[in-house]
Amino acid sequence: MDSITLSTSDRPRLARHVRLTFSAARQRHVLLHPETVVVLNTSGADILELCDGRRTVAEIETELRSHYREVPDDEVRRFLTQLVARRCVELTDG
Repeated sequence: MDSITLSTSDRPRLARHVRLTFSAARQRHVLLHPETVVVLNTSGADILELCDGRRTVAEIETELRSHYREVPDDEVRRFLTQLVARRCVELTDG
């Protein structure tokens, strides 16, 4: 598998076949991918709610800082990189 490099100017969005929704049964946000359900923690859901294809990775990190006391940039990028590798998130170059 090729190494994925995520730039702060990339604009992430959910892939067309992926949906972010709230599961009443689990009382958590989940990412629905064909034949897969990923249960998200609160910060993961917050990141994905900002992935609209318009905001850059840097803008997402800035927005998260307004809600959370501390947001390690490398964690946001690592989370998004994992979802890009799983084809749940797509990137548009900034």
